[in-house]
Amino acid sequence: MRWGIVGFGWVARDYMAPGIVAAGGRVVAVCDRDPVALEAAAALGARSHRDVGSLLREELDAVYVATPNHLHRPVVEACLDAGVPVLCEKPVAASLEDAVAMEAAARGSGTLLAVAFDQRHHPAHVAIRDAVAGGAIGLPTAVRIVYACWLDRGWSAAQRPHDNWRIDRARAGGGAVIDLAPHGLDLAGMLLGEPVVELTGFLQHRVQDYDVDDGGVLIGRTAAGVLVSLHVAYNMPERLPRRRLEVCGTRGQIVATNTMGQDAGGAVELIGAATGTGRSLEFDASLSPFTAQARAFAAAVRGEPHDFDIERDVAALGLLLSTCAVAEPTTTNSFERQAS
Repeated sequence: MRWGIVGFGWVARDYMAPGIVAAGGRVVAVCDRDPVALEAAAALGARSHRDVGSLLREELDAVYVATPNHLHRPVVEACLDAGVPVLCEKPVAASLEDAVAMEAAARGSGTLLAVAFDQRHHPAHVAIRDAVAGGAIGLPTAVRIVYACWLDRGWSAAQRPHDNWRIDRARAGGGAVIDLAPHGLDLAGMLLGEPVVELTGFLQHRVQDYDVDDGGVLIGRTAAGVLVSLHVAYNMPERLPRRRLEVCGTRGQIVATNTMGQDAGGAVELIGAATGTGRSLEFDASLSPFTAQARAFAAAVRGEPHDFDIERDVAALGLLLSTCAVAEPTTTNSFERQAS
């Protein structure tokens, strides 16, 4: 499969491009305005472009979009108009208006538009989903996720001057929550087989010196009543335990550590309620979630069954954005005991 990539930042360069190649595809063209990014693309043997129109004159089977969030819509619409299937990074857009328009464009063009939730393709999470569906923990009652990192104003994956657009509200749509919580919401829905339909929470401006949130706690539930809690943050030092997933049930609990993130591996333990003892849940610890994602998207493009669903993903973004709109730490409800 011949892939084009629009936006060749660290995720595309270090994870998605290698994942495409490992999945049997080829990155034939890259569009970016950063000369350093285009140099990295050339090292892969990809042709360089500075505008999407030029890239779309290539013979492409798919395009992966990894620009700043506010640019997703024009790029995706151009690709769909050209009849090229699109895998767009999460969140699908910086605003619900853009996301709805992109969904409509996909429907109108009859061309596949999918959101790149790499975490649902991680082999550990697939194993957890299958264990939950198979009754390993009994009736699911709760999902708890901690997904955090340290991202200050000067952060750079490449250790060079870097335009950190993720802390710019106009381009990202928010801060830590809009960046990290979409993974948690999507993953919870995937593990349970049903989406989160109600959500509330608090956003945090606690540590970092920028205007967007550097952390947040979200609490929701599914239609069946499973509770879901997410703690996401840009203010947790890298060496601390900061990536943990738990799925609780009436007969057991699954605990995953270091499975959330860009890399393969991690550990998963299934703990039985009867004895309180655990055993490892086996999965392919060598398979990158990005490789698995590229394989799944290629299969979807070929018309094979898949679980990409732009309608589901736009609805989840709408739920998240509406929650964030009322969760900013400007007002709080509190209780003061009256003096007797």
